[in-house]
Amino acid sequence: MVSKLALAWILMAVCVTVHVVGVSAAVRWLARSPRNTGQFWPGVWLFVSLAGWMIVLHLIEIVAWGLVYWWSGALVDMTSAVYFSAVTYTTTGYGDLVLPQEWRLVGAIEALTGILMCGLSTGLFFAVVSRMFRIERP
Repeated sequence: MVSKLALAWILMAVCVTVHVVGVSAAVRWLARSPRNTGQFWPGVWLFVSLAGWMIVLHLIEIVAWGLVYWWSGALVDMTSAVYFSAVTYTTTGYGDLVLPQEWRLVGAIEALTGILMCGLSTGLFFAVVSRMFRIERP
């Protein structure tokens, strides 16, 4: 059990690292982008691009968990492992696939990690909206 919890902690650390590196890259990209010009479509494109980037980061993290489930034999094939990981990470939890009993706490830690990473993505969106609509004082 301790080894599985240690593995879950390592996976959580990988997710945080991937997300922080990805969010940092997005922040650098945003710093180079023009401020709110008042035009509608450039603002839409900025959010579509940012959402796409955040989804790529989340997918990398989901696949990392899925690879571990598959590699360790907790789930029988890669497709099922990544599907289970996506459903768990997003806390959808359909329940059509379950981990063996000794892995269930790992699944719960993945769900907590997913919540935290989605919160980090939400924080970035909030920061971008704040930046776009900031009232500059003279």
